[in-house]
Amino acid sequence: MALKRNTKVDASFSVSSMTDIVFLLLIFFLVTSTLINPNALKLLLPKSTGQVSAKATVSVSIKDWGDDTYTYHVNGDEEPVSYTEVEDQLIGLLSQEEDPTFSIYSDQSAPVGEVVQIMNIAKRNHYKVILATQPE
Repeated sequence: MALKRNTKVDASFSVSSMTDIVFLLLIFFLVTSTLINPNALKLLLPKSTGQVSAKATVSVSIKDWGDDTYTYHVNGDEEPVSYTEVEDQLIGLLSQEEDPTFSIYSDQSAPVGEVVQIMNIAKRNHYKVILATQPE
């Protein structure tokens, strides 16, 4: 008496659940990547009640190291540049903009003279400047 199996093992599988997981992960990473702060340096910004709605594409950060040493960083670069190189980099980055605007991110403890030097670069080249602050 030869008994045969009525059910056969199906070797195929459905990948629809795997594509759902990949799609959800893709959405998660897209949403969280937009929340990342473009300013990579840790700065303690001064507080202000007035906020500007204009968006600047280029940023200059002034980092105060506490011992009368200040470094300049263009677009949040970890690598500091000298003050003389800041103007050249800004000219290169803003030369194609129709309304060139850049923002200054300065430590709260950085002296006003350091900020004014960067503002002078904007005045010489007819750029608009946004001074970044934290909301109160």
